[in-house]
Amino acid sequence: MAIYPVLIFSDSLFLYSLLLGFAAQSIGSSLGMAYSVTCSSVLLAMGIPPAMVSATVHSSEVANRLFSGLSHFRYGNVDTVVFKRLALFGALGAFIGAFVVVYLPVKIMRPIIAAMLLVMGMRILYTGFRRAGMQQRETRLGPLGFAGGLVDVIGGGGWGPVVTATLILRGNQTHMVVGSINFAKFFVAVVESLTLIFLLKVPQWHIIAGLIAGGALAAPLAARSCRKLPPRALTLLVGALVCALSIRTLIKALL
Repeated sequence: MAIYPVLIFSDSLFLYSLLLGFAAQSIGSSLGMAYSVTCSSVLLAMGIPPAMVSATVHSSEVANRLFSGLSHFRYGNVDTVVFKRLALFGALGAFIGAFVVVYLPVKIMRPIIAAMLLVMGMRILYTGFRRAGMQQRETRLGPLGFAGGLVDVIGGGGWGPVVTATLILRGNQTHMVVGSINFAKFFVAVVESLTLIFLLKVPQWHIIAGLIAGGALAAPLAARSCRKLPPRALTLLVGALVCALSIRTLIKALL
């Protein structure tokens, strides 16, 4: 079916999606997580079927993560070594995770993953309250990226909480962590979206257009705010968001 730009941009659903994309990108690009959760929660509340929501959100995330990554790169928030390793192994983890979701039961795994992330979030909060920074320790980026991509698909989100939380707890600079994992998630999102579109349904392109437009507007502002926020404040915000997302996942999995 042909898509007419004038009809898309005059569609009220497009305008709502634009506002949602701006809000979700502002949160996700500033703190390195919660883009998918924010979009999915609102779209589900609007009555859109879950399978359609999943394919739509991940498709929009491809463009928005690219905008976010380029904006962070512009402001010097990207460590190229960290970015490349996480992108490669994260994409591999996402690809395998998609098949795990299709062929294996994952309901038991989700609350376990959420509980582990909750502990990590509490540790980040402890670090933020007790001291401004920690001594940096070496992190095996390949296994971390693979685990992040795998969990992101299986848990319906989790790339940010897994990767961001781990790197911050290993003493890395928070703004560099957020920028690097945002850029790396672009490649993970490409694999996720292509797999989900193939396995599920064709997403709603006018909603995707709105999410991308809003995300493009928010990306530079979020990247700049990430750079300007004091390290301790950014660490506390990340820790609080990891805890909130983990509790949300636990409640959904156990009810």
